[in-house]
Amino acid sequence: MAPLTKIIYKPDTQSTDEYTIIVNPEEYKKWKDGDTTIPLADVVDSFKIFHSAQGAQGLLGTPSKQQLDTVFGTHKDVDVVEFMLKNGREQASDGITSTGTLNVTRGSNQDSRAGRGI
Repeated sequence: MAPLTKIIYKPDTQSTDEYTIIVNPEEYKKWKDGDTTIPLADVVDSFKIFHSAQGAQGLLGTPSKQQLDTVFGTHKDVDVVEFMLKNGREQASDGITSTGTLNVTRGSNQDSRAGRGI
């Protein structure tokens, strides 16, 4: 799995609200070091902004325009992304390594009749 770099912006240190964007680590480093000639489209994976109200362990959803307006003063994705690139903190990870069981009632996806000669 390819490495994944997130930029996380937390508007208040006491709040569990976090806003996240996914970036290209190499392009982000160049952009952060002052090369603002790099198009933002090359720096970010997409202009999709994620929100979690439970901090790092919470589920990521999409914030409403009103949430973006309240926190960033705008809901324009380009402006919000640029603000997050300047003011957020970088967090690298190995990407998604595993997924949890989505529906435990479905069992382990193995046929329990296997080997019974039905």
